[in-house]
This record gives sequence, structure tokens and C-alpha cells, in this order.
Amino acid sequence: MTRYLQAAAVRDARLRLFCFPYAGGGASTYAGWQRRLGDRVQVLPVQLPGREGRSGEPRFTDLDALVRDLDRALADELDVPHILLGHSMGALIAYALARHRARLGERLPEALVLSAYRAPHLPAPELAPPDADDDALVHSLVGLGGIPKILLDHPEWLSALLPVARDDLLMCSGPGPSGKEPLPVPIQAYAGSGDQLVSPAQVAEWVDYSQCGFSMRTLPGGHFFLREQEDVFLSDLAHSLDTVVGLYH
Repeated sequence: MTRYLQAAAVRDARLRLFCFPYAGGGASTYAGWQRRLGDRVQVLPVQLPGREGRSGEPRFTDLDALVRDLDRALADELDVPHILLGHSMGALIAYALARHRARLGERLPEALVLSAYRAPHLPAPELAPPDADDDALVHSLVGLGGIPKILLDHPEWLSALLPVARDDLLMCSGPGPSGKEPLPVPIQAYAGSGDQLVSPAQVAEWVDYSQCGFSMRTLPGGHFFLREQEDVFLSDLAHSLDTVVGLYH
């Protein structure tokens, strides 16, 4: 077990699914996925520092630094058949980690599952101005569905969430992977039909980042369709995973 994983990776699991969270989110984003996806994969939510069970640790605001640390910490766990999945910021992290490992000649994922994030060569969407006050940031997050409205009545929760969101958004707006560098890894992309932050057309441009297959599904809902349409999303994901798992029978 590493500090990034809440559960130990099972050595005899045929396939591991590493799940990276959206900005402001944590490993709890993927709570319940193991039960829903069954034993076709081992679901491994990745807990980034500075949130939930790691709230006392400093957060990363530099993507390259985070990716290098992830590669060091998860090296053994990634040296078996696996898939990297991420929603929004998590998609950026998943792709950047796969590209980093490709450059080092390390084992690559069997597939990348990238959800609600624009292709890296496109301009970063601006959720809120960098100098936005807390009220403006909260309004933007609530509008996208990233913060349940009930939290507006709990300022103590918001005061813990907003610094995490700000640092994550800083990382997303900073220098990311440059240049179109397609990987020898299939990409499964997902988009929300009503996403006001990242359009399906922007998600579709991930097609240029795979050398061996790209598919995309657009689901009803906004930026957080992953929650709004969880049953549909997980059903589609399970079908995709069965195709990959079949290679390891």
C-alpha cells in the first residue's frame, strides 16, 4: 500500500482500475464503484494529498511534480495490467502520468478512460478568474454541479473545500502536457451533452492522442454527468472493461 491508495492492491487481480478525482474532489468520488463493477477489476481510487484522509499534507499545484511523485509512489502497483481513469482534472492527471511513463519506457495502461476534460492542445477553460473571491468561486462550482447546494448552509465545509479547489484549478491552468504526443494506448472518452465547461467537441479532440483506437460516448447531463448519470456511466464503463478483462482470462 502507498500513501496514494486507501486499499492494498491485490496481487492476483487480473486488471486494476486507478481512478483520479476532479478538482476539489478526493478518493471518495469513487466510493461504491467496486461493488458496482464487481470482480472484473480492482477499483483503486487515488487519494491526492491535501484532501480527505490526507488533509494535513501540502497539495501539489504543479502537474509535472505531481506526476513524478505518482510514478515513484505507484511504480510497483502500475507494473501489472491496469487502466487509468480520470474525471475532469483527473483525466489530465491520468494522461500526463501515462505520457510520463511512456517517455521513461515503463509499462503503460491497457487503456485510458478520460472524462469531461478537453484535449491538452486546447485552451484551458476558465471556471472562475484566478483572483475570484470565495463567493464567485462557490457560485461557479454550484452552477457546474461540483458543490451540492446543501453545502451553502455549511460554511465550515466550504472553508475546507475552497482551498483545495483553488490549488487544483491552479494546477489545471498551469503548464500541461505540450504538443500532440499520441500514445500506443486506446482512449475511451466521455462527455456531458450539457457541459458548460468542456464541450463534447473539445473532448472529441482526444482522438489525436491515441495510436491504437479512440471511442467516445456523450451522456446526458452537465460537467458532473458522472454523478448525474452514474448508472448509465458505470454500465457503459463495465462493458468497456469486459473487453479489456477478456484479454487476461
